Amino acid sequence: MHRNHCPNCAWSRHVDRTPGDRDAECGSLMEPIGITVRGDGEWVLVHRCVGCDEVHLNRTAGDDNPLVLLRIAVRPLARTPFPMEYLAEL
Repeated sequence: MHRNHCPNCAWSRHVDRTPGDRDAECGSLMEPIGITVRGDGEWVLVHRCVGCDEVHLNRTAGDDNPLVLLRIAVRPLARTPFPMEYLAEL
């Protein structure tokens, strides 16, 4: 496994084109913008490069901060793309 994110904050650096190759020239920070879950239940971080907007998926690791992962996972619920009052009108 090739870890390219911090286990404490989940931020990364844009260093790979494919996992482990260290072939990207950008080198900018990659913000954790979401979590996706694979069919087997494994959580995967979604990172977006703040320099070039490229998006990468990165496997989580056993020593990643679970509170940070949970905060990233629930972020869409805390920042809905519409006013919550809209749901009451339905």
